[in-house]
Amino acid sequence: MEENMNDKQQVLGKLNEVFRDWEEFLAGLTEEQITNPNLPANWSIKDVVAHLWGWQQVTLARAEAAVNDEEPKYPDWPETSWADPEADVDQTNAWIYETNRDKPWASVYAEWKTQFQRLFVLWDQIPEKDLFQEGRYTWMEEYPLSESLLGTYEHHAEHLEELLPRPAEAEQSTG
Repeated sequence: MEENMNDKQQVLGKLNEVFRDWEEFLAGLTEEQITNPNLPANWSIKDVVAHLWGWQQVTLARAEAAVNDEEPKYPDWPETSWADPEADVDQTNAWIYETNRDKPWASVYAEWKTQFQRLFVLWDQIPEKDLFQEGRYTWMEEYPLSESLLGTYEHHAEHLEELLPRPAEAEQSTG
């Protein structure tokens, strides 16, 4: 994210913006387009949404921990070190894919949307000073909790950008 994000409403606004962008993108597609495995590694858009939902569980666990003043209850992923959950991203991504690939689109979408909306509720309850204070939560080490929320925003924005047609592609399809 280019700009310095140190204002709660600004961060929540960016997250809301990417959520609306995803909703708009998905609303413009048929279920067949969403479930067709025509992306790299034979993934579908449904698989991408399930992937985002999987990683979003980490952000949700952190938000719930902050609101309840407790340690995060991270997802039950195999062989994941929560000290550094991104250490074996490929293994985690493969596990998320395998766990969710046979779920129907309606289920994947409902889980993703419900969890996203829950994030808004939780993050709104966390005092701004706690969001941006480095080291405030020991389980975030030296990072402020806002980094987790920004990571969710950036992850969603990155994957959406990969799925949206490039301007040259859009011109070819309409021309």
